[in-house]
Amino acid sequence: MKHIGFLFLLFCSVAASSQGLDIEVKLDQAAGKKVFLANYYLGNIFAKDTIQLDEEGRGEFKTDSLLPQGLYKIYMNKDNHFDFLLGADQQFSLSNSTFSATDMKVEGAEETDAFVDYIVFLKNLQDKGAELRENIKSAPEGEKEQLRNEMEGLTDRLHQKWETIGEEHPGWFLSKFVKANHVPALDVSSLPEEVQNNDSLLLRKRFNYQREHFWDNFDYTDERFLYTPFYKPKLETWFTKVLYQNYDSIKPDVFSFIENVRPNKRIFQFVTSWFLNSSVNSNIMGMDALFVDIAREYYLSGDAFWATEKTLENIRENVLFAKDNLIGMTAPNLTLESFDGEYFTLHDVEADYTVLVIYEPDCSHCKVFVPELHEKVYEKFRDKGLEVYAIYSMDNKEEWGEFLTKHGLFDWINVWDEHHVSRFKILYDARKTPGVYVLNEDKEIVAKKMTIEQLEKFFELNLN
Repeated sequence: MKHIGFLFLLFCSVAASSQGLDIEVKLDQAAGKKVFLANYYLGNIFAKDTIQLDEEGRGEFKTDSLLPQGLYKIYMNKDNHFDFLLGADQQFSLSNSTFSATDMKVEGAEETDAFVDYIVFLKNLQDKGAELRENIKSAPEGEKEQLRNEMEGLTDRLHQKWETIGEEHPGWFLSKFVKANHVPALDVSSLPEEVQNNDSLLLRKRFNYQREHFWDNFDYTDERFLYTPFYKPKLETWFTKVLYQNYDSIKPDVFSFIENVRPNKRIFQFVTSWFLNSSVNSNIMGMDALFVDIAREYYLSGDAFWATEKTLENIRENVLFAKDNLIGMTAPNLTLESFDGEYFTLHDVEADYTVLVIYEPDCSHCKVFVPELHEKVYEKFRDKGLEVYAIYSMDNKEEWGEFLTKHGLFDWINVWDEHHVSRFKILYDARKTPGVYVLNEDKEIVAKKMTIEQLEKFFELNLN
């Protein structure tokens, strides 16, 4: 009998743990209406279930399995919806006399109920803050300091609330959720006076401090944060604003981030894909090198288990066209034929800087860019150490000659590859024209994909 009793208890335990989500709702203002249960996921909102409430506003959301923990929404229409936190307890009742989260009542899920308590606390704190700000405007000068101290005290109360939740419920997602977007501020008073009184040093200290502490309160390895509106914008801010916008500086931090989340497959997939796309689409010069690194390390190595063959094919192609012309690399050498039948080798060009431009006369952008490159850049800096190695990318010599004559470009090194044997279109990614590369005296690529204005500024700094 004892053995049978043990099996019965074990069976009951397994059955209870395998229950799915079951939320009984009562929404007074949605009686007889259709409502949705939706979840946040990486900045988007997805409907999980739909029910029709009865005439008393009652209904039940049910699923066969538990849903991921995170921030969820009950939605009737664009003007009537509210959020709630879904924790480990997913069988409970929820009522709301309005569509304000502060009016929500929860029974049977302690963490969800605590979330409501926190929302009410925040609302009261915000109301008190608004009241104090209004009082400060009209208060006599002698009372303003006291009111400002009360304002500062509200921040202390908020932080104390975070600490209390964390101490009382360390395993709850709510403990992480409430302070996830808080980035500690540098205590300037702790710095040496010479730093406090030097704007540039102080700015650097603040920048470095934010960089070091940006993730202090956000556990980016916790999958539950994917089911909130926070993860994606937080990652984007870090990548584009917190990190120093330079390939050599960004790469170690990005790779460390990816490796830290690797044990969680869902997060690993998201962040690796996000970094790959962000680097290839970045406006920061040289960030395509990060794309090549991520592609090789995670996609072409086979680690990107989610990547389809079509995706890998596209990545291989982009790597092929990027890997030989990255900033800092020695430019691939070319020996091409000039309009007059001579051969000119790129690495033999003697100049402080060489602009390599690839164009086709029928390209609408080229029709404007190439003449302006000659007029606004070349003519201005030709006597100061600038040369242009201009590659006509097509195979119609008559068309080429007409373009050179029309715009007076015969003082450049004008070359072509009539039979396309040099692979210059791959080595210098000529899929889009015009293609522009700036090479230094040693024929290292120091800049690329620049506008006329950027080229002018570059040479004003480096050739004057």
